[in-house]
Parts: sequence; structure tokens; C-alpha cells
Amino acid sequence: MRVTKKLLLGSVVVTAALALAACAPSGDPDNGSTEPGGLSEVTVGIVTSESGPLAGYGKQYLDALKAGLDYATDGTGEIDGTTINVEYRDDAGDPDKAVTAVKELIGSGVNIIAGTASSGVALAVAEQAEQNKVLYISGPAAADAITGINDYTFRSGRQSAQDVATAGTFLDDIDGKTVTVFAQDNAFGQGNVAAVQAILGGQGATVNSVLVAEDATEFTPFAQQVLAGAPDLVFVAWAGATSGAMWQAMSQQGVLDEIPVVTGLGDSATFGAYGEASEKINFLNHYFAEAPANDVNTAMVEAIEEAGGTPDLFSPDGFNAAIMIVHAIESGQGDVDGMVAALEGFEFDGPKGSMTVRASDHALIQEMYQVKLVAKDGTFVPELVDTVSADDVAPAEAE
Repeated sequence: MRVTKKLLLGSVVVTAALALAACAPSGDPDNGSTEPGGLSEVTVGIVTSESGPLAGYGKQYLDALKAGLDYATDGTGEIDGTTINVEYRDDAGDPDKAVTAVKELIGSGVNIIAGTASSGVALAVAEQAEQNKVLYISGPAAADAITGINDYTFRSGRQSAQDVATAGTFLDDIDGKTVTVFAQDNAFGQGNVAAVQAILGGQGATVNSVLVAEDATEFTPFAQQVLAGAPDLVFVAWAGATSGAMWQAMSQQGVLDEIPVVTGLGDSATFGAYGEASEKINFLNHYFAEAPANDVNTAMVEAIEEAGGTPDLFSPDGFNAAIMIVHAIESGQGDVDGMVAALEGFEFDGPKGSMTVRASDHALIQEMYQVKLVAKDGTFVPELVDTVSADDVAPAEAE
């Protein structure tokens, strides 16, 4: 194992003790036979999208998870004599399918579940984890509600609050500034308005919004509205087929020339989607392969590429999950309370560098990136502008 565990504060010990007191012992003897010296084997259930709209994200996670399990066990597939078996289930992005798969896994004796790129699926699986007292390590799903949802749920990736906080770092001082959220008038867009209001508004910014009907096809008037408001920063939250036309309007109306505009940089499939606006947008980013410079990232990238895959946006989430799973098994030996206690306050080196599982609510504290897209060989590639400190974008602790 190339990881270490550190209790960050004295309160971590108290938190772990409270978690143990609150939960009945739940190690399942069917999940591996006990022998002198520990558990002979343990089965981990991986539930994520292998098909459906998020299948690409699922593949990134799975490729890295497999590489991470190999890395964290030094290529043996076992830790301290305990063999780690993995059963894979496809949730297809459907919470009902995920819950059915999780119930089947738990029914067969599995008490470690990991995965999923869908926030809706993750929330449903987290509920099952609490009801059945099993360990759950969520994957790329970014909904803030996953953090602190219960004692049994952890996450191996970042959350939306870290994205929004990173957007604020594009201004030297957010206090007293005006931020406009430019988004579609749907749950996704409204959720982003609420997040920016809570996080950047909480830092002293005045937050307003320009919301666009989902069926709109002409974006010039909305771009003009953003420009007329003269904000200090524009945060764009947009998804779907109209993205190209929206960015074209923002560019043609001069918004990108007059005001700093920030949005999230997705996986490599999206790098060419911004057209003429590409080099004028400021991007916040969770991960791209060239951003971190450390031995763990190098090992992950090489392993994924050797297996025929491509490291991408959610690769660290799979690799982190593997490290967390192996550490939990090593420390807890199949006992859920023991594994939960082992992960609370766990500090380890992941592909993005130092990672900390916050003991109080299981948020994963990590660095984020400021990025730009640059033209290269007829396409656009990401280039690191700055690394944002993990503490500077840490989400508020869940209550």
C-alpha cells in the first residue's frame, strides 16, 4: 500500500467513536471466510453506468478503478492476505436499476458498494447503504447532498460546491463584486443559481441571473442582457445541443471580450464544442491528465493507457475509490463500522495529489484547477493556468 492514514484533529476521534456507537455491528461473515490473521476474501460491488447517457463517464471511472486496485495492492489483487473480488453491475443511469442491483449484492453478502456518475443514482444508493448498514463510496456524482447524507456514505470525487468556489477564484476578491449566472431555466440552471448565491454570495458577492427557456434557439438578446448588466464575472451553467449556438452568441455580442466568463471544462469529448469562443473562456476544472505532476498520476495514466483506455475527467474518482476500498478492507477486515472509522480522516496521495476525507461529513477535500483551451494541431487542448488550493475551495461542512 502506498497510502497513509492520519487523524487530522482530536475531534476526528470523537466523530469516529460516535459513528461506532450509533451503528450496530454489521460485518457480514458471508463476505469472505474468517481465518487466523484476518479475512481470506472480500467482495466489492461496483455499480455504475456501463450503458445509457453516462456510459462514457462510467468507462472513465471503471478504467481507473481497475488501475487503482492494481496499484493499491501492488499488482496482487489482495491486501494482507485478503483477496479482493469485484462484481460489476450496470445502473444505466437509472436509480431503480441501481437499487435493484445494490439489493442483490447486499443479499449475497456484499457490504462494500462503490460507483455511479449519476447524482440521482448516488442518492438512492446512499439511502440503501444507510438502511442496510453497508459502506458506500460514491463516484463522479457531484450533487452536494451526497456529502453528509449519512454515516455510511463517502465520495471519491469532487462536488458541485468545489466547482462553484473555484469559479470565484478567477476574481482577486469576490467581496463587493457582481456575479451573473447565465443558465437555462430548468432544475439544473436554477440549482446553479442557488449554489452560486450560497457560496459566492456568502463571500460577499451580489449574485443575479439571466435564465433562458430550454426551447430557446436565439441567444443574442440574452447575451446582450448579460453585457448590459456589466457584472464583474459571468458564471455559465449550460448543457445540451444548444451549447454551440449559445457560445457563438456570447462571442459575437462581445461578452467574452468585455467580462471574465467562467464555466466548467468537461471531458475531452467537449474540448472542441466552444468554437470561436474557445480561447476566450476561463475554465474551472476537476482534472485533465496533464494538470497534476506527481508519481501517482503518472502511474494511473500509464496503467490506463497500457490497458487501451484514455485518462479523462473522472479517472481520479475511480482511482481514489480503489485506494479507499483497499484501505477500508485492510483496516476494517470486512466490519462496516471498522471500515467507516478507517476512512474518516483518511489522508492519501491520489492522482491529483494530497486528498483528505473530512471526518465530519465525508467530503473529499482536494485541489482544483484553472484552465484555458489553446489551439494545437487543428484542435483545442487544455492548458493549466493555476492550481487552486484544496482549502480555498473546500465546501462548507454539511450540518
